[in-house]
Amino acid sequence: MKIAIVGCGSRHSMFSESITNDYPDRHEVVAMCDNNAHRLGRAAEAASRAGTNGVATYEASAFNEMIAEQKPDTVVITTPDFLHADYIVRAFEAACDVICEKPMTIDLSSLKQITEAQRRTGRQVRVTFNYRYSPARTQIKDMLASGTIGEITAVDFRWHLDRVHGADYFRRWHRQKENSGGLLVHKSTHHFDLLNWWLGSTPTRVTASGRRAFYRPETAVELGLEGRGARCATCPVAKKCDFELDMEADANLNALYREAEAEDGYFRDLCVFDAEIGIEDTMQAHIVYGSGATANYTLTAYSPWEGLEIRFQGTKGELIHKHIEVHGVFGGERAHAGKDSVWTELHLAGHAPEQIEVPTAEGHHGGADPVMLGYIFAPDTMEPDAYNRASDHVAGGWSILTGIAANMSIDTGGSVDIASMLDARGITLE
Repeated sequence: MKIAIVGCGSRHSMFSESITNDYPDRHEVVAMCDNNAHRLGRAAEAASRAGTNGVATYEASAFNEMIAEQKPDTVVITTPDFLHADYIVRAFEAACDVICEKPMTIDLSSLKQITEAQRRTGRQVRVTFNYRYSPARTQIKDMLASGTIGEITAVDFRWHLDRVHGADYFRRWHRQKENSGGLLVHKSTHHFDLLNWWLGSTPTRVTASGRRAFYRPETAVELGLEGRGARCATCPVAKKCDFELDMEADANLNALYREAEAEDGYFRDLCVFDAEIGIEDTMQAHIVYGSGATANYTLTAYSPWEGLEIRFQGTKGELIHKHIEVHGVFGGERAHAGKDSVWTELHLAGHAPEQIEVPTAEGHHGGADPVMLGYIFAPDTMEPDAYNRASDHVAGGWSILTGIAANMSIDTGGSVDIASMLDARGITLE
């Protein structure tokens, strides 16, 4: 299969490296495009095969020419979120299928464009929800689907981002909703997709609240950071700030972003306490599903640790799952957790709580990435997927609708009926 990649920032490498290193006998990266010549050149060089003319490169404005000249079968999209829909639609119109980083898109108007283009062309988009492929998350799906705790009635789901990972969203392009949809779309699309998949249902009503409670100028003052600069590289108080991002000290960040600044003026290290940041760092949502189940969801972006906690209530009992990914930041170092930091407990009515052995695997995201990439690039070598983990435009759409409705609820102060929201805009997900 001939593959073109759009967007050569940090997210593209998972796909490029897998194609080049793991499946070179099946697929080839024939072209790449980006609006930054420095990153584009680095990415193309890394993906080029010995004995070939290398990977063809195109500016982002020449996307149509790239498709016409290189004739890829599939386009991989790893651009900033607000650009996904345009490239998906253009790829569909050019008779290409698509592999897209999450979220599929960020708002209702672009969702409508994608769904209409998909019906018109019959092409397919695969949204890469790698969390579905984690052995631990798949085990949860298996237990719930088999009726282990009976009918699922209520869920409590908390996702914690620590003060390294969480802070990073407030210094990059994600910090404005017009670019990312905010964390309820950009980040929570993973979590809402898991809920949809675990419950085998889709949301009908969302009520939410959210605010920026931590990443704001007042916090900088409380931390003694008066006189801070617009970005870490030139900030006069950077060395006394626990949130400093020194890109020159990180070879990858330096090569990808610091050395590329002259090309497009994009700064990767903006101050996380800027007043003009437009996204929330503290969000809660109450979600009602078509199955009758309800869920309470919390996301914070300044937790002392990183990971998730989820509790499923059922008519037969309770299932609890917790994964500590990072214990915390101590002395400037992130204390990454080991394999024993994932646990699942089953407590059936009338029985003592039972600790369930959690399967593990090697690879990023709890062993999820290699499994997902195998199903994408070499499905005939994989076991039949009994869990239906592949995500198309329908799953991609439903995964963002909870976040879009939550954003709308935050803005209006009321509940949002998703069917009415879709009907008002003539959107059909099928």
